[in-house]
Amino acid sequence: MPKIVNKEERRREIALSCSDLIHEVGIKKLTVSQAAKTAGIGKGTIYEYFENKEDIIFEIINIHIDKYHEEFEKNIQKEKTTRDKVLHFFKFAIDDSEENMKHFDGFKEYLSIVLSEENEQMLSFNCSCSSFFQVQLTKILQEGINKGELKKEAIDLVEVIMVYERGLSITKMTQNDADIKVLCKKFIDSLFELVEIKKD
Repeated sequence: MPKIVNKEERRREIALSCSDLIHEVGIKKLTVSQAAKTAGIGKGTIYEYFENKEDIIFEIINIHIDKYHEEFEKNIQKEKTTRDKVLHFFKFAIDDSEENMKHFDGFKEYLSIVLSEENEQMLSFNCSCSSFFQVQLTKILQEGINKGELKKEAIDLVEVIMVYERGLSITKMTQNDADIKVLCKKFIDSLFELVEIKKD
């Protein structure tokens, strides 16, 4: 009896086996042939699971994003104060570890494609990622308000924080003289000076 293959599961397995290719060769240079070779399947077979190169790339990016979102939610729970949770929101921009920089450089290339090619699929993908972080940040600030750590007006700063985090990331990509950690600390200090409820 022939083995029944779950197409979605197999598609994910192929993408997982190719997940490091984006970091090794880059989004623009990745080819269907490379993906097939890395996955250990024929080029013709890969088209049974993916329509084109972009389809493969998006599946790989989705895997990375899902993992990042999962880790983000788990790590946020470890932080005790609202300030620390908001600071954790900036981890992607301020973390210079080798592992994070690998993903940061991938995001840099991804962003360059979005800006130069106006790819609708990528723009839509950005919106879904932003929605995830908007929900998380809203939850963090609302919890801070409920605990009596923050003034109720803090909830109005969700979009401001998100825009600043993206701005920090772009500054890191484009200015080698900018101290991103210092800029982040100044922003967090100023933000909490405005919205934190001072304990007597």
